Amino acid sequence: PRGGSMAAGFRRPPAATALTLLLSIGVSAPGLLRGPAAARSAASLRAAVLHVGEVHRLLTYIFLYEDLPSLACGAVVIWYFAGSFEKNVGTVKHCFLTSTFAILTALLYLLLESFVSMLSEVEDAKGFLPVAFATLGVSTMRSRMRRSLVFGVRVPVVLVPWFLLCLAWFVPSSSLLSNLCGLLTGAVYGLGYCSCLDFSEPVASKLDQMLPFSLLRRIPGLRYIPGSSTERRAFES
Repeated sequence: PRGGSMAAGFRRPPAATALTLLLSIGVSAPGLLRGPAAARSAASLRAAVLHVGEVHRLLTYIFLYEDLPSLACGAVVIWYFAGSFEKNVGTVKHCFLTSTFAILTALLYLLLESFVSMLSEVEDAKGFLPVAFATLGVSTMRSRMRRSLVFGVRVPVVLVPWFLLCLAWFVPSSSLLSNLCGLLTGAVYGLGYCSCLDFSEPVASKLDQMLPFSLLRRIPGLRYIPGSSTERRAFES
């Protein structure tokens, strides 16, 4: 009975969340093995590198960590924020919105970087934390709760992301500007100003059956979250 309860309690990780974590390890590995400069030259985001056409950095920066402490913090952020977001919206929409939030955050970061850099040094954008703040911004704007419990203190829900933004200042190699851009991007989306980026649940269900998602749902050990809310509720049951 004990073994049965342990097996029943085991929860497979969400597929896209696990894939994000694996990609982060793969992209960060060169920097961890050869030094931070190797990873920074390949994936980090700053205005100068886009002048030579390296547009892939608008997305790859979210997978980059330059040392083990920042990678460890990033793994926790990915597991908690990306995992929760994927369970709420489904694997297909999670993948789409993660890429969208990453690119929109990067564009806003590059727009503001030139102004902020005149006043102080700006850290290169890297890591999943900006996208985590985007998902937090969406959840905050669409939450029906008025107050939330933070370290035993009840505070207005709208203040929670800003409180966490201050705490993120102490995360190793974290860029305050990119985190702020992520939060603003998620808030704008959560308020409904980016409705053109949404697609319906029937479309998500159709995408569930197409490549590459049809392959992703067959990977053993991972939990694929359906695009339909009805299927998600049945799956959890």
